[in-house]
Amino acid sequence: MVWIAAPVIVVLFTLIAFSLHGSFNETGAAFQTPDQVAMILLGVLAAGGSLLLARPSLEADESGVRVRNLFGVVDLPWAVIRGVRFNRGAPWVALDLQDDDVVSVLAIQAADKEHAVRAVRDLRAMHARYASAQHTTTE
Repeated sequence: MVWIAAPVIVVLFTLIAFSLHGSFNETGAAFQTPDQVAMILLGVLAAGGSLLLARPSLEADESGVRVRNLFGVVDLPWAVIRGVRFNRGAPWVALDLQDDDVVSVLAIQAADKEHAVRAVRDLRAMHARYASAQHTTTE
């Protein structure tokens, strides 16, 4: 959706920018070309901000998980993950770590309904399979 929304945002801000040219007698405000350019740039910034919502992802394999949220990436081996939590009413999945830290996984959200449930089940199965194997090899 954000890949559709981002260009729409830019077009909307551009249309607003071109409609705000000249002076308005009631307020005395005057919109010039620099104001229009600034409005278009605000649209580009808003569109870029909306594209951040497409960034979250989760990659999991036998060595661990890579969580990419809005800002930053975290690589975690299975051995440091204590559990995969998706509480009722929670907006997204969380990984409980051995050091009592929590890593949110924005890529799996409650709004995704059955897709999210399947993803959590798969992630829990991978955790059960690979975490015990990593614990035995590190001990």
